Amino acid sequence: MELESVPGVGAKTAAALRELDDPERALSEGDVAALARAPGISEGRAARIARGAIRAEHDDPGGFAATPRAREIFGEALGLVQERTVTDYAAKRLETLYPSGVKDRIEEVRAFTERAMEREPDPDVRAALASVEPLSEPSDVRVRDRCLATSDAERYAEAQEAIPEVSVEVVDDARQLAELARSYSTVVALDEAFAGVDIEGDVRVEPDALSEPASVVPERVLTFFARNRDRVRAAAEVHRVAGLDAPCDLGTLSDALEQLDADGSVRGDDELDRLSTAVDDLDAAVSTAESVANDHLRDAIEERDVTIEGTDLLSLVERGAGVDSLLQRELADEYAAAVEKARDHLVDALQLRDTEATARRAFPDEPAYPVERQEDVVSRLREELTAARDRRATRRKRELADDLAEMRADAESLVTAALELDVELAVARFAADFECTLPEVTDEGGFEIEGGRSPLLDVAFGEVEPVDYSVSGVTVLSGVNSGGKTSTLDLVALVTTLAHMGLPVPAESARIGRVAELHYHAKTQGTLDAGAFEATLREFGGLVTDVAADRPVMVLVDELESITEPGAAATIIAGILESLAEREVTAVFVSHLAEDILAASDADLAIDGIQAEGLVDGELRVNRSPVKGKLARSTPELIVEKLADDGGGEGFYSGLLGKFE
Repeated sequence: MELESVPGVGAKTAAALRELDDPERALSEGDVAALARAPGISEGRAARIARGAIRAEHDDPGGFAATPRAREIFGEALGLVQERTVTDYAAKRLETLYPSGVKDRIEEVRAFTERAMEREPDPDVRAALASVEPLSEPSDVRVRDRCLATSDAERYAEAQEAIPEVSVEVVDDARQLAELARSYSTVVALDEAFAGVDIEGDVRVEPDALSEPASVVPERVLTFFARNRDRVRAAAEVHRVAGLDAPCDLGTLSDALEQLDADGSVRGDDELDRLSTAVDDLDAAVSTAESVANDHLRDAIEERDVTIEGTDLLSLVERGAGVDSLLQRELADEYAAAVEKARDHLVDALQLRDTEATARRAFPDEPAYPVERQEDVVSRLREELTAARDRRATRRKRELADDLAEMRADAESLVTAALELDVELAVARFAADFECTLPEVTDEGGFEIEGGRSPLLDVAFGEVEPVDYSVSGVTVLSGVNSGGKTSTLDLVALVTTLAHMGLPVPAESARIGRVAELHYHAKTQGTLDAGAFEATLREFGGLVTDVAADRPVMVLVDELESITEPGAAATIIAGILESLAEREVTAVFVSHLAEDILAASDADLAIDGIQAEGLVDGELRVNRSPVKGKLARSTPELIVEKLADDGGGEGFYSGLLGKFE
């Protein structure tokens, strides 16, 4: 798939998508999570891109919802499913679903819907899903203690692109390489020519390093898993609770994540902890060791009587000798014991092993008071401990990164599967909440709905009266005020839209003829002025002209007569219906002018009526399912009939009733 051929994907977006491992697969499968990992692509944008790619793949021209009210119905239908998601991702992923007149697209989504409706919306699974989010790709990883080195300019550019987390340096010879080794803890030489060169420091010659970036920058893998650790764990929990087949051993993955700290460092390694603690506590341990030595020496001096003969004192003074000489002569053993205590304390406090010999030289053998550290030795000890810690950390990072790198694809699959489960469960909950069934979508025109109940009404779904309605061709739907004509149109529009989305519909059963466009014209509030009236007629003129056998449409119109005077309206509607009937369009026109329309039309138009069953305690009782071939009685007629039945009026009401015949 050519990325820039996808609607909404320009050169900049295509470049971002190429950063993904397999953007073509992500586009063809509508993988919003993968697309959103591209730089600068949000989940909402990813959903729009995926939708464009799906349309391109199915050669779908779009435009199914052809009017503002049709688009509102689509938005409300999608919203009903989105409300049943747990994750933001699933809500965005559902935006890749849209009503389409393309058969293979409808069938593709129906296959997904069939799988989804087999899911059990388990509350425990939903609770586990609450912590799942799409994986994020860290872009701020920088490693400053390592660098790459090469003498080749082309290799230099390649290295900068392949491993941007570290500095890349150009060197001409071994001398410059040695200078780098003094500035960085580790230098990775990319040129085979440096093999065998003896340079002090951690210099590694790895010509294949660019193909194995994790060996140079294990932090790339570790930071990815550290940032996404909770999300991966949550996805693993979803798999356990839902009984999904995991792409890897969840125990092994959990053990690996347990070794990773929140900042991407390795934890759970006793030797690394020992070295890290030794570096951190070195100054404090040395100071304490000094105190141990001086306390011992002070106690020894206080407890001991030292006698100096006059000639000895004179000799010490003449030589300019001080307390050190006195210590050497009188307290040499005590000083040695004090220093040994200091050394033992330092070694024990820091649990030193390989660096013990250096640590013991931190206090001099020559007597002095107070006993003080040798700063150059302490500095050397710090360098040795730091180097040992860094070597251990790097080795452990590499080992853990190697393990986790092998599990990265599985972790991504784990999270994606959990998120996609949320999408399926949303469809399953929608189907369960509104007692939906998967409709039959045919190439025959018309529709047939049995036991349809609209969830768009402002009443509890359980209180909605079921509606049976079928139409083939062009029909005028009549009915009393507040009898449910508009809600019936909404139900037809909703069922038609959901069916063309490949989703279940709120009905006991339904058959929907596949159409390319749904034109739903809502009731206009008030009479239109001349300009608006002309625009409305042009719209219907364009619709009639564009209808073709290979692009069938459904037209739903609610009280078009409100746009102009009743007499003219009946004539205009009759003309529109005649034109639509000639083109085998499925259409339902709701109108109070049904009789006038039939009288004005030369075509054999069908008439349906939502029948009022009468007035009970002043309230209208209505059969919500339209009756085929029967004009609905009006509310005024029912009231006159009730008055006539009650008697009185000396025949006045009976006379009025006769006028309705």
